[in-house]
Amino acid sequence: MRRNKFPAILLPTLAFTILGFAVMGYHPGAEDDGVYLTAVKADIHPTLFPHDSDFFRVQLQATVFDGWMAHFVEATHIPVAWAELAWQFLSLFLILAACRSIAAQLFPEKRAQWAAVAMVSAMFTLPVAGTALYLVDQHLHPRAVATALILIAVSRILAGKRWQALPLLILSSVLHPIMGVLGISFCFFLTLATLEPAPVWLRWRTATNTLASVVPLGWIFDPPSPTWRQALSMRSYFFLSQWAWYELLGAFAPLVLFWLLWRFADKRGETKLARLALAILSFGIFQQIVALVVLGVPALVRLTPMQPMRFLHLIYVFLCLIGGAMMGRYLLKASVWRWAVFLLAANGGMFFAQRQLFAGTAHLEMPSSVTGNPWLQAFEWIRTNTPENAYFALDPNYMAAPGEDYHSFRALAERSMLSDAIKDTAVVTQVPSLAPVWHEQQEAMTGWEHFQLADFERLKAQFGVDWVMVSYPPPNGLACPWHNGALSVCKIP
Repeated sequence: MRRNKFPAILLPTLAFTILGFAVMGYHPGAEDDGVYLTAVKADIHPTLFPHDSDFFRVQLQATVFDGWMAHFVEATHIPVAWAELAWQFLSLFLILAACRSIAAQLFPEKRAQWAAVAMVSAMFTLPVAGTALYLVDQHLHPRAVATALILIAVSRILAGKRWQALPLLILSSVLHPIMGVLGISFCFFLTLATLEPAPVWLRWRTATNTLASVVPLGWIFDPPSPTWRQALSMRSYFFLSQWAWYELLGAFAPLVLFWLLWRFADKRGETKLARLALAILSFGIFQQIVALVVLGVPALVRLTPMQPMRFLHLIYVFLCLIGGAMMGRYLLKASVWRWAVFLLAANGGMFFAQRQLFAGTAHLEMPSSVTGNPWLQAFEWIRTNTPENAYFALDPNYMAAPGEDYHSFRALAERSMLSDAIKDTAVVTQVPSLAPVWHEQQEAMTGWEHFQLADFERLKAQFGVDWVMVSYPPPNGLACPWHNGALSVCKIP
């Protein structure tokens, strides 16, 4: 019976993984992968990035992710691009497998269990309120691996095997510390909710007393520099006061929904579902209080880059999981046409959104594919035709250029560059010591769109850059061995 049950679970989970991957797309080197993929490549090839490694190495000192990926590549001899793709797919599969396991313990109906998996699969790229997070990124991110481990840990706690959750939570913490801490916090509340038979108010008081005993370290109260504050102000999603009304609604409405679910499940005698809803509600209220304190007390401004509203990520995962299961139980049932409409609407809508988001790039940027994106063509030429110690300057806002689709120069061109005004600002908020260097370079590149030969020569004299990537046709006086219809790669004389 176990042998027969295994493919009945494995094959549908694999099918939903493929469907989810096809809908969400794959974009290595985009957005946060500008830090993680760059670090992995630097670990494998230490001669890369001799001029600017602090803009990715220092931030990753708290995680083993890049070293782990580098060791995996070296041990298996799988190229980095294929290794990243394999782990992205495996992360998606493990997330869905964990969701199915959780749903199976909450809902006896098979249709509810698979509707939960189907919903999470379709919603991989669902934005999480105003946090600038997705449930899963369109590239390999340690958050995805940590999410899978946390969800497996939740499944083990619901199954009454709490000690099996501990190593999973520890591993999630060393891969993605912020996500790991949030996972530990949630599992703490879930453990309290499943204890017998302590009253709810006592569990809540114990939880708040225990978590409140963690006293912030002294560095939090160090006065921030003006340049660090400048970088911080460029990340509007850090601040609740700058969220749109619908983003604020997305932060508070789920807590109301889980309160309703707790009451509903408790009245129906669905004990596990009621206790999970209670744990989510308690976790959400506690973390919301923490976030309001951190974001509202000026003395704690140094904690702002930790993005305390990130706790919503886990809540949104459970929102999709339980929402999908409820649809399967009460709406979809065993109707083939209802399932067809549901899958088409959910997956079609998310696919359309992703095509708008990455309009200038192929939906699946597979390792063997040839790109038609002019920016990626330029990165590829630079990677294969310039020296490893080349030092580039390019538009500080290049990631936001039309058609660039937030791909990272460092990760894909594999060359050093002066700091940018988009992704590097996030790094500076995490590593305040980089703020003076970042500020100096940004000031030196002010007015980039009007730069001529003398400006590039000034950058060379000031910072040592010897190459630039500029629009085509380039300014006079630059030696440009390559160009396409949009960009030129040039050497500063």
